[in-house]
Amino acid sequence: MAEKVVKTDEEWKQVLNPEQFEVARKKGTERAFTGEYWNNHEKGIYRCVCCDNTLFSSDTKYESGTGWPSFWEPIAPENIRTQGDLTLGMVRSEVQCKKCDAHLGHVFDDGPPPTHLRYCLNSAALKFVKA
Repeated sequence: MAEKVVKTDEEWKQVLNPEQFEVARKKGTERAFTGEYWNNHEKGIYRCVCCDNTLFSSDTKYESGTGWPSFWEPIAPENIRTQGDLTLGMVRSEVQCKKCDAHLGHVFDDGPPPTHLRYCLNSAALKFVKA
């Protein structure tokens, strides 16, 4: 894992568009079926929009029917972290980029085999690099 990326909100606003900033830095959520990657079927790697950390592969992306890009496994578990999220009156596990603390989305235990996990992510927090 590379060195931690730390910036002020003003510095993040210089490199992110308003939606990316709201989602990745302020823990927002894009509306279902509106993000750039929910229906992306190209081969490649999904990286953190903030720090370019390698997060997920198209090889583990699947159609969850939720309207957000969904994956059953990260590329490297050490590149992300999860923590409890009690917002909206629900008990959920938030997924963050470990390198810069960006909010990526949430992980649920209703995914497909082999992990049975659904990493439900915001397109605005991701950058896709074609293989």
